[in-house]
Amino acid sequence: MSKIADHLGIHQQALNLRAQRNEVLASNIANASTPNFKARDLNFVQELQRQTQLGAMSVSNSHHMTDLPSTSGPIQYRLPTAESLDGNTVELHVEQMQFAENVMKYQASLNFLNRKITGLMSAIKGE
Repeated sequence: MSKIADHLGIHQQALNLRAQRNEVLASNIANASTPNFKARDLNFVQELQRQTQLGAMSVSNSHHMTDLPSTSGPIQYRLPTAESLDGNTVELHVEQMQFAENVMKYQASLNFLNRKITGLMSAIKGE
């Protein structure tokens, strides 16, 4: 890895994964009325660990959530609380909440990356 990529750290991969998750969640929302559509999600923590080859995320409290249910592959089918009569598993309120939360985390990753880049630019300029 290059020195610049080392400096940017995990934020670069996090931003890419958040963008991918936004696409999956937006697809779920767009297909909320499609018969037999199965809602999917990207296991962000598991995929970030795989890409960065880091260990499990540590938590400060045993009640903190650390991961989505684990299955094979980064994109998984979401388990609905109640499947609709037409076989669609999209629960619009769940998808909208997940999408909003992911957008906020995407913005946070973008802000971290911007600060890192600003720091690099200051170092290059000698400020």
